[in-house]
Amino acid sequence: MKKIINRKVYNTETADKVGTAVSGTFGDPAGYEESLYKTKKGLYFLHGIGGAESPYPEEDIKALTEKEATAWMAKNAQ
Repeated sequence: MKKIINRKVYNTETADKVGTAVSGTFGDPAGYEESLYKTKKGLYFLHGIGGAESPYPEEDIKALTEKEATAWMAKNAQ
């Protein structure tokens, strides 16, 4: 998926995946999967997809600051 946010390009096909977190189970309307990516320019973003009642009822990309990405990694480290 590719999305432009504030004139910056975020693309799951060209960025490096840093980690993935899953909430819920397959078929759970509130369940979702989100993956953290880092672009070649050092920008971080989350790519998410999920059920109708999840934070990602439609596939989406959300830009993150480095601080937010670090917090996401600490929360989702396994």
